[in-house]
Amino acid sequence: MPVTLILVGVGIPTSGLLREGRRDSKTGLWLFQPVKDRGRSPNEHAASQHERRFELIDLDPFRYTTSAQISAWTAHLRGLERELRLLHDTEGMLTDGDMPEYLFKRTKGVVGVLEKLVQRGCRNAIEDGSERLTKDLLNQFTVTPDDMPDLDAESGEQPEIPVHKPESKKRRKDRNTVFDDDGPASESAG
Repeated sequence: MPVTLILVGVGIPTSGLLREGRRDSKTGLWLFQPVKDRGRSPNEHAASQHERRFELIDLDPFRYTTSAQISAWTAHLRGLERELRLLHDTEGMLTDGDMPEYLFKRTKGVVGVLEKLVQRGCRNAIEDGSERLTKDLLNQFTVTPDDMPDLDAESGEQPEIPVHKPESKKRRKDRNTVFDDDGPASESAG
């Protein structure tokens, strides 16, 4: 029965996961021989069935140099745009104007960093009532390793996050609240 598995990990070729192993009778754990060749076995007979049956595909960050690379990045952003759950129409929110280039500069094309930037931006857009992702909103914060606590920095799982100095929040002119920025609105005697 044909099955397609898509697994994500760091250092899979050098991890030993695709090599022959044996179960330790005392501990019940699987033991793998140390990896000596840092990749696929040069000796076809030495490779395990797993190694011969899997095809490893390295996914590098997006690039933003050629027209094809820019189109691929923009297509990814367009797909992400369709998944945003903000009140305002999200079409073009991530793909119009210079937003694709801005997002690339902020993330270096790393999907995980883009995900965290957009997640935090959406949270802020909902909290401040704007319900839109804009450069002004995204400039108010930076993505940090703390935003990716499940990734182990020492193993290389954490991507390089571009440095960004957050800008102060600009006062919103279209606020529609009972309170202004200075406190409760004064009540007039009636």
